[in-house]
Amino acid sequence: MHPSLILAARVNCVSTSWQLRRACDHTRIPTCRVRAASPRHRRPMSAAGTIVTAEPSGSAQGIHQSDAEIPDAEDLVQYLVLRKDLWNSLKWPLGSIIAQACHASTAALWLNKDSPVTTAYCAAQNLDHMRKVVLEVKGEQQLHTLSNRLTEHKIAHKLWVEQPENFPTCLATAPCSKAEAQQHFKKFQLCKGV
Repeated sequence: MHPSLILAARVNCVSTSWQLRRACDHTRIPTCRVRAASPRHRRPMSAAGTIVTAEPSGSAQGIHQSDAEIPDAEDLVQYLVLRKDLWNSLKWPLGSIIAQACHASTAALWLNKDSPVTTAYCAAQNLDHMRKVVLEVKGEQQLHTLSNRLTEHKIAHKLWVEQPENFPTCLATAPCSKAEAQQHFKKFQLCKGV
């Protein structure tokens, strides 16, 4: 048996990530190899039904979509909008900015996980063909304005607010048809970053 598989079997009962990293460091096996060797627990995805996802606090917004409204996977896109002032005036490190976009994207996907559109976007045959458009706005006010506009037009999205600072950093839409959502993002520039 390969050493990484033996370690994976031993680490399978380890519950915290620092213990997993420590076990991997000790044996000089990269964490990703151990995770890849671990058994995967997948929940079957269903493409049927209608979707409404929203947190009670109102920080995430949802839309209704029926099976008949699902566009081709090639037409699906997820928009991410970052605040330009994070790297310009606030001097955030690149890794922190990328983490904010990842948080927003993951949250938008998770909040809409039962949507047929999200299911199509995340389907196994489409994983290598996901499309994301990363844009920038000047600051917090523009991010809130965009969030309000998307809410008015019933486009599911998540405004990521960094805690405990209560600091809005990024907005991510749920996967949607580019044709439907593009009009709301035309005036923004592609993110050029730091």
